[in-house]
Amino acid sequence: MYEDYQPSPLQTWTQRVLGHLRQDPERIALVEATPDGPQTWSRARFSTMIAGGAELLRGESDTPGELVPALLTTRPNSIALLVAGAVANRPLAPLAPRMTEPELVACLAQLDGDLLVTEPEYADLATRLAAETGRRLVVVEGELAGDGPLEPNIDPDRVVLAMHTSGTTGLPKRVEVKEFPLGRRADVNGYLLGLQPEDRVVTTSLFHHVGGLGNIAVALGNGVSLAVFPAFSVEAWKALEAARPTHAVTIPSVFEMLLSAGALTSSSLRVLGYGGAPIHPETMRRIQLVMPDAKFVNLFGQTEGSPVAVLLPEDHRLAAGPRPELLKSVGRAAPGTELRINDPDEEGIGEVWGRAPHSFLVDSEGWQHTGDLGRIDDGYLYLVGRRGDKIIRGGENVYPLEVEQVLLTHPQVQEAIIVGVPDRRLGETIKAYIVAAETEPDSEALRAYTRARLAGFKVPAAWEFIADMPRNPNGKILRRVLTDRAAAEVGI
Repeated sequence: MYEDYQPSPLQTWTQRVLGHLRQDPERIALVEATPDGPQTWSRARFSTMIAGGAELLRGESDTPGELVPALLTTRPNSIALLVAGAVANRPLAPLAPRMTEPELVACLAQLDGDLLVTEPEYADLATRLAAETGRRLVVVEGELAGDGPLEPNIDPDRVVLAMHTSGTTGLPKRVEVKEFPLGRRADVNGYLLGLQPEDRVVTTSLFHHVGGLGNIAVALGNGVSLAVFPAFSVEAWKALEAARPTHAVTIPSVFEMLLSAGALTSSSLRVLGYGGAPIHPETMRRIQLVMPDAKFVNLFGQTEGSPVAVLLPEDHRLAAGPRPELLKSVGRAAPGTELRINDPDEEGIGEVWGRAPHSFLVDSEGWQHTGDLGRIDDGYLYLVGRRGDKIIRGGENVYPLEVEQVLLTHPQVQEAIIVGVPDRRLGETIKAYIVAAETEPDSEALRAYTRARLAGFKVPAAWEFIADMPRNPNGKILRRVLTDRAAAEVGI
């Protein structure tokens, strides 16, 4: 399937990044959306910023290898500091500024060192955090600049940066990212997205999140221009249109937001990459109406490593024609990846494991435990939920994602979450929380719709329509909040 994929001989991520920056120094490296239109930074100017960031980090930290926590948004200075941290061996560990102060204090307590870096927007918050945790605060103001040499690191096991998982059930877990797997991730994703030197990639995710950091690292590692904005909005997206981005990597809900605002009309976008969830068939149909030539790529993975599986453009074309069921899958194994369903049940469902050179956090045998439950059919991976989300109703296993995917095909359903509710007779029953697309659907109509597509024991017994789903600072739905709410209501 990937016969034409040839891994790059460049082994480390910083070798890839600096190698590209040294070529054609006047080529645009960064584009930022501003109220006055897009502003650009050449590779030469960006290199100067990286040098300044490296000088700053070395000057503030005497300990090579020390992780440097940072409260930053997606700005040119932040991206320069990201590369600088890798080059200077003071790896950046971005944190979510939208977390609560107790959550941030708990994250900082797990990081060694005495430094905290931020930008003016979060200076007040960072000042309080620095005082509470005994750290020295560095507020980066004005464009970074330096003239020191930039040399790539050739140690494949040196840490480049640290990311944190979303923390839907507890404190975010730190994932340290090393040179070789990040370099290979850039290589694999560049191939899957078809990145070429003249391309411009825009990502809408936040700087601390794998969707932001991960895609920024991929763009830098492939030498393409990176189009950014500090915070996503429809207006910011429109401001980037003048920069003519060729690739967008985001989540399906962003596409839906742009479609609703009539803002997904770019004449330059060729490839739409997405992750985090399968794309709704209706969303894809609407995108195809306004962008008929766009190619879709679904990249499935986690902070611990991505992609594990990929739904390619040709798969999306099949899904639009004779095989619509493929949109319920997250594709087949990514290049160089071995997929495995661990400890499957009688239906072939078990935890999804992947083994690949671009995984960041693996067990002693190289397997990345995704925490997702799924099955493989004809080579395609179908997810059914997260480990621990399984509902056991009267002895029958119900996987929430399977029910949610059916509900999301109903035109009046925008979002759906399925939870188990304690029940004395059956052990658990099923409740659906629904955010309506426009007009609120009738629960009996939804029940009949679901029953026509799933076995009766999988159909929700209770329905509740809510205005919005509870979410964490990264925007991920907090299923546990709804589970606890449903349990409290029955009082068992």
